Amino acid sequence: MIQTLPLALPATLVDHHRLDLTALYSTGWGLTLFDLAGTPNGEVYALYGVSRYTYGVDDEEQNPQTANFGYRIITRYSAEGQVLASAQFETGGAREGDSDVADGGDIGLCVLPDGVLAITATPDNTTLVAPDLSRVLAVYDSKDGRPYREFTPDEGDPFAGSISVTPSGRLLCSLAEYGVWRYGNVITNLVGIAEGALTAHSKPAIRALASLDPEPAHQSAADLRPHATYQGAPVGTANRPRPALTELVAAEDSLSGWKQSHLGRPVALSDNLFVVPFYARTFRGGSRGQPFVFALVNDQGEMTGRLRGLHEWRDSPFTGFCFNLAADPHRGHAFHLNRYGLYAWNAAGALRAKLDTGTKAFKALTHFTLGSCAPNGDLLLAHTKQHLILRIPAPDDLTDLAATVEEALRAYARQRTALKKQWGPVNWHWTHSAPLHRI
Repeated sequence: MIQTLPLALPATLVDHHRLDLTALYSTGWGLTLFDLAGTPNGEVYALYGVSRYTYGVDDEEQNPQTANFGYRIITRYSAEGQVLASAQFETGGAREGDSDVADGGDIGLCVLPDGVLAITATPDNTTLVAPDLSRVLAVYDSKDGRPYREFTPDEGDPFAGSISVTPSGRLLCSLAEYGVWRYGNVITNLVGIAEGALTAHSKPAIRALASLDPEPAHQSAADLRPHATYQGAPVGTANRPRPALTELVAAEDSLSGWKQSHLGRPVALSDNLFVVPFYARTFRGGSRGQPFVFALVNDQGEMTGRLRGLHEWRDSPFTGFCFNLAADPHRGHAFHLNRYGLYAWNAAGALRAKLDTGTKAFKALTHFTLGSCAPNGDLLLAHTKQHLILRIPAPDDLTDLAATVEEALRAYARQRTALKKQWGPVNWHWTHSAPLHRI
């Protein structure tokens, strides 16, 4: 079923801070989508942030109508598309209610096999939230804020910087390390698999499968990851998977090599085959044409192939920094959306569909970002300007994708019109009055 869902702000938040929804983001406020996730029963969760920063306003300002603020918000939608509830918590690990929430960059959302939500962020911060959004269940926070603060490993309790779930419930994770590409901070560098359940009371061990930088600099025994292992020993110092992904493709970028490349969020293509994206360095003057690889890596850490068929210039994800991948592990389908098209591959890495945004039928896709695949394979997209979520039923045969998406875009236009009449958005900003949990 094609659905269009509003990415809505809680009305109480808007009223409390006297937020001017007609104001341009250049005035200091903004709404940013982080991730979308679906559940087996058809529900959808959206994770996004809203903040306001006014230059010259004292950070200790007590008046909520003028104070600077920042919140993460999760909103839960029913299978029929109704807003059921939202959860609101402050950024920066600040206390809100009775719980701390791990903070960080590269924020993601995952629904674990037991229905619990996992919010993930670099470096290896994981927050578990109850499915009804009523409370935080656990926080696994690395506390590693280098280079901005002193770091004592014993004070942290990390897990992962991103999580994807395989059909049997294995957890595909990414992990960060200190000293990647000789930087003095903590950057995502490892991909691993965890076999057990992640709960509020225990976390499974992660077995490292692949690395990006084979030799991060300036590590010591303090940088070992006890909960992540390679060949039976904690990951860190000289112990990590080799050859690294960048070593396997080193000959493909003879101009600059793969130094300062970055690792994207890995996704599961099946229970034992994963897509691990990595991208060459970016430049301030433009990076279109820089190399990128969507590597196929099995659960033994072997790079068995890649998703093929994209041209470094004509299909570049660097335009607009569209680095997301999504996968349907039950059908063995992988998807990528950037400014030039929507692409779909089978489990063998063969490109089976390309929906060119240069054509009239699919031009509207340039305004969408790719969130994820729901457990039934439906694609979850978000419109970056109109703040709407589009759910597209995924066909069993990828050769039918073009017709399916074309119909979904027509339905989106109709459903958007109906939502505008029902919700009355202000400058494409939607508000709701469903229950709000301050967790």
